[in-house]
Amino acid sequence: MPAGIGWEAGRMSGRQRRPYARPGKEFTVDGMTMLKAAMAEVDAYYRERGIFQGRFGFGMRPALIIIDMAYGWTDPAYAGGSSRLDAAIAAIHPLAECARAKQVPVFFTTSPYPDRPRLKTAADPSPGFRPWDARACRIDDRLAPQPGDDLIVKEHASAFVGTPLLGHLLAARIDTLIITGCSTSACVRATATDAKSYEFRPIIVREAVQDRCAIAHEWTLFDIQARFADVVSLEETMAYFSGLP
Repeated sequence: MPAGIGWEAGRMSGRQRRPYARPGKEFTVDGMTMLKAAMAEVDAYYRERGIFQGRFGFGMRPALIIIDMAYGWTDPAYAGGSSRLDAAIAAIHPLAECARAKQVPVFFTTSPYPDRPRLKTAADPSPGFRPWDARACRIDDRLAPQPGDDLIVKEHASAFVGTPLLGHLLAARIDTLIITGCSTSACVRATATDAKSYEFRPIIVREAVQDRCAIAHEWTLFDIQARFADVVSLEETMAYFSGLP
């Protein structure tokens, strides 16, 4: 299996080296090195043409969304879970505490416990792993929602599709959506894309999002930063929250 494609953390580092042939010589390269080279080439292309260089910036009325940090994603006992999300949990916790202290609305999302089979989901049955159950859809206790937080149950990748999220944001006159959670390449990306479509300022906190796959994570952040959202540091976001009235 190519580096960066597997589910387990040890198989997703992107450091597995693979041989490549060229006339008279064999050399090796790892997946992450190839990705960085590709991103540098794309970035140079954008810069040469002066496109995708702007920033949304932080607005005046933010909300924080924590996407799918339930046990089915955070606990590697499930086939769709990964310990790679531990780092995101560590970043989200102080961010959520700061948001609450500043009266910033906090939204969690999770999936419904399925009453019927669905294709291509983290709940797909997989021998050797814990079967998908109601616990899989429960927010990890390390990030347990607090009184005043909203929990949104969604059936699709985007937190906007088929949910009341948009109505809540409009009612609170939100202009900036701070996006955290998982997975970077799926639900985080879809939510950021829809947030831009609805003309919010989508802000992804780099340390507070994660993916089962390191290469998918890094490429998605690069691509989202170019076209759909700002990707900012935890430090910058904490400073923004701290400066709110």
